[in-house]
Amino acid sequence: MKRLAFVALVLFSLVKSPAYAQEASESEAKKVADGSRGVTEHGFDEVFWGWVNFVLLVGGLGYIVKKNAGPYFVKRSLEIRKGMIEADEARAAADAKVADVERRLASLEAEIEVLRRDARQEGAAEAHRVRREGAAEMAKIQHHLTDEIASAGKAARLELRRYSAELALGLAEQKIAARMSQQTQDRLVTSFVARLGHP
Repeated sequence: MKRLAFVALVLFSLVKSPAYAQEASESEAKKVADGSRGVTEHGFDEVFWGWVNFVLLVGGLGYIVKKNAGPYFVKRSLEIRKGMIEADEARAAADAKVADVERRLASLEAEIEVLRRDARQEGAAEAHRVRREGAAEMAKIQHHLTDEIASAGKAARLELRRYSAELALGLAEQKIAARMSQQTQDRLVTSFVARLGHP
């Protein structure tokens, strides 16, 4: 309610002041025309109401500023403090990160050397393992080939013996068949039968 009355008063004074200004300019023109330099009663009213209008305007503006500016500045002050605290926290976090990065950079050279040494050792171990596995695989292949060659040689020898035996039998058959006459066959049969009869 107070606020509404105050706003009405301020509006009234703002509306009233142009009318007073116009009247004041007319009276000033009249004074100049009349040549009178003294303050009249009517001129005193205008000055009085002008000051009243000014005081009301300044008071109203002061009231509005006091009512609204105080909380605004308090809120703004809190926001600025909060921003400063957040900035301090962010700066502290950034400083911690920078210190961590600098610490890591300082130990980076040593870490790289350790990684290189480990990589060389792992490479040498891997090469040794590959050579060892390759040698073992080669030994297995050689052993397998030796077994296969021995088995193939054995099979070839057996096949050669069988073939030789067949060839010898064939030759013996041919020789026997060439020597065998009808008389020799009869004699052999007679001899065989005689042996059967005398165990």
